[in-house]
Amino acid sequence: MQTASPPTRAYYDDFSHGYERERRRGYHALIDDLEVEVAGPYVRGAHVLEAGCGTGLILERLATLAEHAVGADLSPGMVRRASERGLDVVLASVTALPFADASFDVVCSFKVLAHVPDIGRALAELSRVTRPGGHMVLEFYNRYSLRYLAKRIAGPQPISDGRTEADVFTRWDAPWTIQKILPPGVELISLKGVRVVTPAAFVHRVPGLSHLAGRAERLALDSPLRYFGGFLVAVLRKR
Repeated sequence: MQTASPPTRAYYDDFSHGYERERRRGYHALIDDLEVEVAGPYVRGAHVLEAGCGTGLILERLATLAEHAVGADLSPGMVRRASERGLDVVLASVTALPFADASFDVVCSFKVLAHVPDIGRALAELSRVTRPGGHMVLEFYNRYSLRYLAKRIAGPQPISDGRTEADVFTRWDAPWTIQKILPPGVELISLKGVRVVTPAAFVHRVPGLSHLAGRAERLALDSPLRYFGGFLVAVLRKR
């Protein structure tokens, strides 16, 4: 069951071919590391869903901590690459998940919800498949961040031949609006800020600066500066 439009699936299918090109080093590796570190304490020993798992880079790491981990993605290309890793993945949209109510202890989603036009439906669906007392670790894009400013200055970047970031819907939320869009019965436990001080990704290609920026990002994750993170990771609990 899928509700994503064909153009959206086509965008991510194109993206799947080069998605991992920079993901294992520098800036992208640091972002993945921070996301896994936030989710880790909740995922350990749990039944986990990653909604929008892409090629499975993060899901693969969550699976080493979880009792069992499942991924879902709307792109056949992404799902194929995740399957090649030996991961348990299904083809599905975040707004129409093929799982029973209360199927998972923990539901994670990174770099996905910002690209879902019907955010209310997506959040309700993620809540539906989370058991009472379970957690959701969900990432949003922050309008009040250096990342947002850099995106506005640089403009849409290419993701493949003939496609740019402008070809997919993107929403930017403010930190104080996240609680307002949550479905009933879901409470915000904490908010983490990822990519707080990094002005641009190229900083992490400079060895000395990369080390310093990585340390600074970890210090900022839970600090008052977290509200300026380019990525806001909300830790939620379903009552």
